[in-house]
Amino acid sequence: MALHFELVTPEKLFRSEEVYQVVVPGTDGDFGVLEGHAPFMSTVRDGSIQIYATAGAAPEIIPVEGGFAEVNEKGLTVLAEKAG
Repeated sequence: MALHFELVTPEKLFRSEEVYQVVVPGTDGDFGVLEGHAPFMSTVRDGSIQIYATAGAAPEIIPVEGGFAEVNEKGLTVLAEKAG
């Protein structure tokens, strides 16, 4: 099972892929999302998103600036002001 993850900026769809886990820098603290996570919304603070392709893999780090994150039955979408 995999989590569908999308990272979107005002300019483009930055990433769209199936991953194991994503850790997002929320304004109330970092939060991890796995497939099947309960619905959730958060604002995103400046920081880095950590993308784990598989369990136990080293994370890929993508810097982001501001935005929103939403988890729903389709997966995780991060709408960032800037990414990369």
